[in-house]
Amino acid sequence: MSKLTGQQIADEGLDGWAYLLGGLQTRILTKDFATGLSVVNAIGAAAEEMNHHPDLDLRYTHVDVRLTSHDERAVTDRDVRLARAVSSIAAEAGAQLESSNVSRLELALDTPAGESVPPFWAAVLATEYLSGPDFGDEVRDPAGVLPTVWFQTSGSEEPRQRWHLDIWVDPAQVQPRIDAALAAGGTLVSDAGAPSFWVLADPEGNRACLCTWQARG
Repeated sequence: MSKLTGQQIADEGLDGWAYLLGGLQTRILTKDFATGLSVVNAIGAAAEEMNHHPDLDLRYTHVDVRLTSHDERAVTDRDVRLARAVSSIAAEAGAQLESSNVSRLELALDTPAGESVPPFWAAVLATEYLSGPDFGDEVRDPAGVLPTVWFQTSGSEEPRQRWHLDIWVDPAQVQPRIDAALAAGGTLVSDAGAPSFWVLADPEGNRACLCTWQARG
């Protein structure tokens, strides 16, 4: 089963789904908890039939769904097929798929000590420290609940930015979020990395990056 690129996923035309950090995500807006539970049960049955299982988060008025092929650490045709099945299940339940408010959060630590600090964060967060060509250097929660922490090499001059947030969003949501951030008093620090990422800062200079799958290897 081959990995799909961001463009290949976009070409599939999966309405209501966003491709974020190696997975397909959507939010199914349900009328009530009972509807959400019935949707989850139907997704579970479809997943068992396909032998390919999603991550589901059931809330009172919505169900969050994330699909990824864990053996490939990427999206494959299996995820596309299951996404289509989930879309059909939601439609049959009278529920709407929504991806404009769906995002994926990573924490980035800018540090000149990239080899010595990751084990500390793995210890205090009770997560795994992963290093190598497939991972870079990152601290990841095996249960997928806590945000991944990754480490970006920086200089040691003070004062300096240490932490920043990476918020992964669907490309169509970048400009609306930039507009909202500017209206809230923020600034656009740089768009030199666009369309992969845009750097923004709050009124005190604390930074965040809006990230997409675009223009990435």
